[in-house]
Amino acid sequence: MEFKNPQEDLERFRNRLTIAGGFVLFCFGLLFARFFWLQIVQHAYYDTRAEDNRISLVPIVPNRGLILDRNGVILARNYSAYTLEITPSKINGDLEAAIDELATVVDVQAKDRKRFKKLLEESKNFESLPIRTRLTDEEVARFIAHRYRFPGMDIKARLFRQYPFGAFAAHLLGYIGRVNDKDLERIAGEEQEANYRGTDHFGKTGLEQHYEFDLHGTTGFEQVEVDAGGHAVRTLERTAPVAGNDLTLTVDAKLQEIAEKAFGTRRGALVAIEPATGGILALVSVPNYDPNLFVDGIGTSDWDGLNTSADKPMVNRALNGAYPPGSTFKPYMALAALTLGKRRPEQVIYDPGYFNFGNYTFRDDKKGGHGMVNMYASIVHSCDTYYYMLANDLGIDNIANFMRQFGFGQKTGIDLGIEGTSESEGVLPSQEWKRKRFKKPEQQKWYAGETISIGIGQGYNSYTPIQLAQAVAGLANDGVMYRPHLVRTVTDARTGEKRAPVPTPPRTIAIKQEHIDVVKQAMVGVNKEGTGARAFAGAGYVSAGKTGTAQVFSYKGAEHKTETMAAHLRDHALFIAYAPAEQPTIALAVLVENGGFGAQAAAPIARQVLDYYLLGKVPNAPAPADEAAREEEQ
Repeated sequence: MEFKNPQEDLERFRNRLTIAGGFVLFCFGLLFARFFWLQIVQHAYYDTRAEDNRISLVPIVPNRGLILDRNGVILARNYSAYTLEITPSKINGDLEAAIDELATVVDVQAKDRKRFKKLLEESKNFESLPIRTRLTDEEVARFIAHRYRFPGMDIKARLFRQYPFGAFAAHLLGYIGRVNDKDLERIAGEEQEANYRGTDHFGKTGLEQHYEFDLHGTTGFEQVEVDAGGHAVRTLERTAPVAGNDLTLTVDAKLQEIAEKAFGTRRGALVAIEPATGGILALVSVPNYDPNLFVDGIGTSDWDGLNTSADKPMVNRALNGAYPPGSTFKPYMALAALTLGKRRPEQVIYDPGYFNFGNYTFRDDKKGGHGMVNMYASIVHSCDTYYYMLANDLGIDNIANFMRQFGFGQKTGIDLGIEGTSESEGVLPSQEWKRKRFKKPEQQKWYAGETISIGIGQGYNSYTPIQLAQAVAGLANDGVMYRPHLVRTVTDARTGEKRAPVPTPPRTIAIKQEHIDVVKQAMVGVNKEGTGARAFAGAGYVSAGKTGTAQVFSYKGAEHKTETMAAHLRDHALFIAYAPAEQPTIALAVLVENGGFGAQAAAPIARQVLDYYLLGKVPNAPAPADEAAREEEQ
């Protein structure tokens, strides 16, 4: 029989107790170390996390800056209204069923559902999205009474952009819309992410887009204490937002209105510039659209209507429409001839009514021709043959190099939209341009016969109305060229200080004043005794101008009558002008799509604009087209 040794048992027990105690102490050591790490070393971090759970940072969207004309007329403003919004992540169950139930309390139409669905596809599900905007007081009261039934839905006061004159000046003002991925890229590129927290809208086109970061303002914040359910208990601290800066334009709203109305139902564009500064006085593209349609998110039917319309109201014809300049190109051709020594003012050519080049006959618009023609008469009576010959003598590259100085075929850099993308370059043809334009070697070669039609503003020539306006403003200003711009001053919302956008220094074209005077004298003659005389009969001021008609469809030299042609094949009507002739304060370019002859369609519009700007005369109605007038021009 084996007897246990009490001493050994006691020793084993003590060893086990020591190990167990050591293990317990080790575990407590670990807990203490973790406690020390969390409570002492990481105190600041977790204190902040706890505060973040207790305190919510709520962004306060600033008032968007106003846009005013040069006389203080408000063209874009803001107003506050109630919006019913849904946060999809907080909806328990089926979202559609929740909206159906909501519709029993507040009117939710099919278009509201479509807009909400589109926003839902474009947004993250934790964002608050509007299902109804601009609720009446009665609707707000009715929803609040049933608020307990709709978790994840709430009433919010939102600021809405408003364009008080509707479609007026839409293409220069632009519009705002919901922030999308492209806008977020631009925001990130400007390092403005923090400033756009809570912002739903962003400038999409026009001034709204170009000056977005001026107009937006500085976002404010509220520190709000919340309970465990996420409901606000009290506001701890508030940093007020700073409203966006106001823009004061160079545009005269009344002049803009008269110019738009002068077009009637016709399509076209007009750009009026102050030659001494480059400030835009009016920028018209018709037909236009109502920018208010885009503020809440445009409906499908409205969007389809705008995009499928044959009149293309969304296209800014002043900046993006490129057209042959027709005979409005001739004053610059004459100036090139004088500058390069290819013609003298008194030098005469004989115009039999055509110009033969190789096996092709280029016809003058006047049957039988103009007879003996000098430079003055060539501009006043718009003699095509004179410029057929001149183009052949100058050569295409001399023409291109000279015209480039006046901005033809180049973007003007106007402050609309995103710089570099908002306007078309047009086409200033040259041998180099053709080599780049075409791929096949036989297409890349420039043929001498192609130069002939360039001289009368046809052929490959293609320019925007704003390029034409910039060019005539430079001519009126004796070769001093300013960059066209729309904003005169930006008013700082914090200080009230007005500052002008950073100006682009003017550039001066190296042309002799005596040569400029020859061309300007002939342009005065156009409106006194030439192709523009009918439109400017009885004017109380002396103006200078040039009519133009640009072919849309080539009849290969055959005679054609405007009244028998399909409307979309009729020639475009153009007119450039400046006034007063002795000291110009306004220069403009007018285009009427498929308007026929410049003298009968475009010149009367220019007359109304100049009459108001110089004399304060307000027309009773747009001047009717004179169907009997057929001026001698191309």
